[in-house]
Amino acid sequence: MVLETNITKMLGIKHPIIAAPMGPFYTTELTVALSEVGGLGVLSHTALISDYEAGKEPVGIMKKNMEYVVEHTDKPFGFNIRTSRRELAASSLVKEIPRFIMKNPKLREQCVYAITSAGSSKTLPQSKPFQRLKESGSQIKHFHVAPALWLADKCIASNVDGLVVSGGEGGGHQSYEKVSTLVLLQQVLQKHPDIPVVACGGFATGNGLAAALAIGAGAVAMGSRFIASNESEFDGTYKNVVPSAKAQDTILATGALGPIRLWRNEYSLHHGLVSDKEAKMAEEAEMSMEDIIEEGRKYEAAYLGDINTGAVLLGQSIGVINSLKSVKKIVEEIIEDAEKRLKNAYGYLK
Repeated sequence: MVLETNITKMLGIKHPIIAAPMGPFYTTELTVALSEVGGLGVLSHTALISDYEAGKEPVGIMKKNMEYVVEHTDKPFGFNIRTSRRELAASSLVKEIPRFIMKNPKLREQCVYAITSAGSSKTLPQSKPFQRLKESGSQIKHFHVAPALWLADKCIASNVDGLVVSGGEGGGHQSYEKVSTLVLLQQVLQKHPDIPVVACGGFATGNGLAAALAIGAGAVAMGSRFIASNESEFDGTYKNVVPSAKAQDTILATGALGPIRLWRNEYSLHHGLVSDKEAKMAEEAEMSMEDIIEEGRKYEAAYLGDINTGAVLLGQSIGVINSLKSVKKIVEEIIEDAEKRLKNAYGYLK
């Protein structure tokens, strides 16, 4: 049996499972692994502090990562651009990456998904190179992450091809509203029933996928589940936090753009939580460049294995992840369990 949805048909993938964006970290091997087994791998907007110090910048890193992907798989994949007010490379990425894709026939065929996040949903579609890419016959679709209903409204106004609806359970940046995925999905699908939706935040099992599809989503995006995979580039110490963790082992703290969900450790417990956007903007106004760089080092430190004083991004789905597995095994088990759950649910119809 195949779980065919509006998202699988739109993106030409076998399974309705997508990798969540995981910037600023590397996800190249993970992208290949997930795309190879029929899901959709997504290259992160990568930019570690050590990369900048070594003279590397996000555009060059993204190009190199894209070349690696098409050398190692012939399956569809996607990429992420963070369009936040603090992301200086966003304007270059939205221009240079579409041009790069246009010049490479394999990229133009395989790169079917562009997801923007943590900022404006208008940045990419307003880019003339991206407009030309779409006009060239490319099948690429633009999705934007919407962690609140009012942000989903703004995305619709930007003419996105689809939404990634991300509730408060997820790892990474969250909205100040702190609405759960279950409620946010219903809000968005009630108001915008025709927009393709990927559900994100709290998904790591077949039961979760079945629930999302039953509500009306066309796929799920998962971050923590794929961090805890054999193929992910995260340090083994980071990965091994997950199997023994409980859902309540994550907390909201102040991140680069607002609330951010982190694993409970020395860093997050002493980092505070801003109450609203005004408080966050006031805090940013007092930050020096040294402060911003030091903040970035804390995320890189965790990625490289410092789980005590580093910022460990994980969502509440760690409470249902019991072991590290290969991406292939993760996907197979999720699809098998989702099919069983949906068959059982179908039996309720008399």
